[in-house]
Amino acid sequence: MEETISIQDIFKTLKKRWKLIMLLTLIAALISGSISYFLLTPVYQSSTQILVNQKQSENQLDSTQIRSNIDMINTYSVIIKSPAILEKVIEKLELDQSVDQLSEKITINSQQNSQVFSLTVQDTNPAKAVEIANTVSSIFQKEIKDIMKVDNVSILAKAEVKDNPAPVKPNPVLNIAIAVVVGLMAGIGLAFLLEYMDNTIRDEKDIETLLDLPLLGAIQKISQHK
Repeated sequence: MEETISIQDIFKTLKKRWKLIMLLTLIAALISGSISYFLLTPVYQSSTQILVNQKQSENQLDSTQIRSNIDMINTYSVIIKSPAILEKVIEKLELDQSVDQLSEKITINSQQNSQVFSLTVQDTNPAKAVEIANTVSSIFQKEIKDIMKVDNVSILAKAEVKDNPAPVKPNPVLNIAIAVVVGLMAGIGLAFLLEYMDNTIRDEKDIETLLDLPLLGAIQKISQHK
């Protein structure tokens, strides 16, 4: 016997199990909010801007040199996160972490055809994120002269401590929104599962559907009055 589900049956199931659906959605939102606000450690972000531009002896622009500076950014991105730079940063700031751990906190971002790239540091302490970003930039600017034998790095903007720094993660609003969607989907799925597993016969229509036979008659329930 092939069973079909109509839109009316879907709405009937949702209406019947709406309390369960809302309960699961609320629980998911509460759990996500509690984890985001009370369990996860806030992470703060700070950035510096670095310019790659070879100093010219004459006041004229060399397109070939500009192209070379842009291509050099990919190499500089690797050098910045190398032990040659980060070991000196760890030593200067007396950080209790390895080169790999510090490297994971650093992100290099550059725009296409731009001689400027940004160095971003994430840390649980906003002041420490600023300190690390500025120290990495200054040490890189100093050491690159010996490593690459060029003097083409300038710091355009240093990282600064903000009055009321806001964490970049976790994002409680986004996490709660995702939890609401997941909870809603789980609630709807569970509602249809319970309805599918419910074999209770409630009326004549259920008998016809179950036996696939036409209903010839029904016996009315007669209430007895004493």
